[in-house]
Amino acid sequence: MIDAHFHAWQLNRGDYGWLKPELSPIYRDVTVGEWAQHASNDQIKGGVLVQAAPTFEETLFLLEQAQSHPMVKGVVGWIDMLSDDAVEKVVQCAASPLLKGLRPMLQDIEDADWILQAKIQPVLNAMAAHNLVLDALIKPVHISRILEVTRAHRNLKVVIDHGAKPIIELAHLPSWKNAMAQLAQETDADRVMCKLSGLWTEASKGSAVTSLGPWCQALLEIWTPKRLIWGSDWPVLELAGPYASWREFSLKQIEHYSGEDQELILGLNAIKLYQL
Repeated sequence: MIDAHFHAWQLNRGDYGWLKPELSPIYRDVTVGEWAQHASNDQIKGGVLVQAAPTFEETLFLLEQAQSHPMVKGVVGWIDMLSDDAVEKVVQCAASPLLKGLRPMLQDIEDADWILQAKIQPVLNAMAAHNLVLDALIKPVHISRILEVTRAHRNLKVVIDHGAKPIIELAHLPSWKNAMAQLAQETDADRVMCKLSGLWTEASKGSAVTSLGPWCQALLEIWTPKRLIWGSDWPVLELAGPYASWREFSLKQIEHYSGEDQELILGLNAIKLYQL
């Protein structure tokens, strides 16, 4: 079983601009070892360590962490996709066996069309050529843009982080479902998947994890167990609730599926997509 999305950081590195003191539960150093304790309590055997700062220096830091912790099976890093040496950076990243994907922080970029600009397309081509996954940290406004990316880059592997960070209000559920359904229907099942992660922190503060039921069930219906990947988004998750509560709720959401389908969601899809 794999946790396909967790973070580790050291505040004194100084490149986590979004991480402010007011985010008190997570405004601290977090280590792979601390994650591993949570994961091991739920019989999780490995994880994917994901970038949280838009610097290549953090990517190198994460690779160092991964090399020191056998439970880390892969790293999703970051490069400046607009830099003149971006394609060379992709090649450099791909040379590391632990580097499995790259994640531009699209949710924080004001221009929703940023990923579509001409200068980035050779970088995406290079990622596809070197079998690196594009982790799409997006909001609902970006779903149609990611569909365009998948059409333009037929060999690029993509995973949608956190269900595209939907607004957890029933009024917004239909439009998000429709956009996600189109993305799933018009893309190849082997190379475009979605993470069942990060939903709890999108809900209003103090919301019970059970309030996420309609969104989790929608993701299961749209993506099916063959294209859904479980992740914790720890420690960001702690802004909403404990690791164990999200894990228990997730298992409840999929309990009516066959054992084989549950294994796909809980590990095998991540192993396949990221080549862990």
